[in-house]
Amino acid sequence: MNVNPLISTPITAVLLRGALELERTAHGVLPHRLPARARAQCADGQLAMAEAQPSGVRLVFRTRATTVELDTLRTKVAYQGAPDRPDGVYDLLVDGRPAAQASVTGGNVLMVDMATGAAETRPGPVGTVRFSGLPDRLKDVEIWLPYNEITQLVALRTDAPTEPLPDGGRKRWLHHGSSISHGSNAASPSTTWPALAASAGGVELTNLGLGGSALLDPFTARALRDRPADLISVKLGINLVNTDLMRLRAFGPAVHGFLDTIREGHPGTPLLVVSPILCPIHEDTPGPSAPDLGSLGEGRIRFRAAGDPAERAAGKLTLGVIREELARIVGQRAAEDPNLHYLDGRELYGEADFAELPLPDELHPDAATHRRIGERFAALAFGPGGALA
Repeated sequence: MNVNPLISTPITAVLLRGALELERTAHGVLPHRLPARARAQCADGQLAMAEAQPSGVRLVFRTRATTVELDTLRTKVAYQGAPDRPDGVYDLLVDGRPAAQASVTGGNVLMVDMATGAAETRPGPVGTVRFSGLPDRLKDVEIWLPYNEITQLVALRTDAPTEPLPDGGRKRWLHHGSSISHGSNAASPSTTWPALAASAGGVELTNLGLGGSALLDPFTARALRDRPADLISVKLGINLVNTDLMRLRAFGPAVHGFLDTIREGHPGTPLLVVSPILCPIHEDTPGPSAPDLGSLGEGRIRFRAAGDPAERAAGKLTLGVIREELARIVGQRAAEDPNLHYLDGRELYGEADFAELPLPDELHPDAATHRRIGERFAALAFGPGGALA
């Protein structure tokens, strides 16, 4: 039995990957996926929650330790009238391979009323996630943080010293998208479709998938512009329909402006624009998306399209309209930007996939579909002849 005393290691940026910034809090450090300047430019609670949920963020270090403990203070989301959501999952990888999973107890609860949009935070205590029985040898350890829980990192303890993991020389992939890219309904943080695609493609992921918040915001474009990257992809469209945020007249110039800003910092970096995957409720019906409150009584949450197909004539956006416009814009720009590419999201998940693996809540893929999308993206983007190969 290992009786070595546990060693505390300060949690600093050198041990974290996938975060753009660390905020010092009363409990420890909070990873952010948007910089402070961007956060200050938007008072939207959905965005604040999404960017502070550490999708793709992982602690990475080298050690001989056989026991690892991590204290965290989570903030878990719950919905009034709906069953409790499953606890967020921490994935432990050893030398790049899945080794264990765990969850943490305690923490805060953000209670959301889907009918009114009101939210209330109920405080709770710090919890501990513990991994033991690790191989007694020098090894590379990754702890992927839950994609769906705001996570303040309080303390890291091991029964052997740790050291930062050297840069492995892999290409840096910067990705932005909606809740699907964020990870909604994936089984765990290392099995969201971007994490799976990054693993298959042998690239280092920074995931700026922001649930409900892929809205062509200029501050997000600037965050992409300023982040070092070898490969970039942006998956655009579904949140613009969800929120009914803009009309066709505004959409085209906003896409141009978003891409212009990225190109200010990455003029020649391979850049892939991905349109939405199939989502039948919004293929030809505009937004907004609305929760089906009747489904709460059935113990689940489902969504419906609250727009009117006739409103397309007035410029309301549907997924079909968005795909057509994105293809046109990328085709126009690619004449002078040979490193700009387009991928129709239905190549990742289309009609045949929906027939086999329908979207459980009408908007988000399940765990099996995340795996399928990740495998297809890796093949289409990182494989031979791919835009990000």
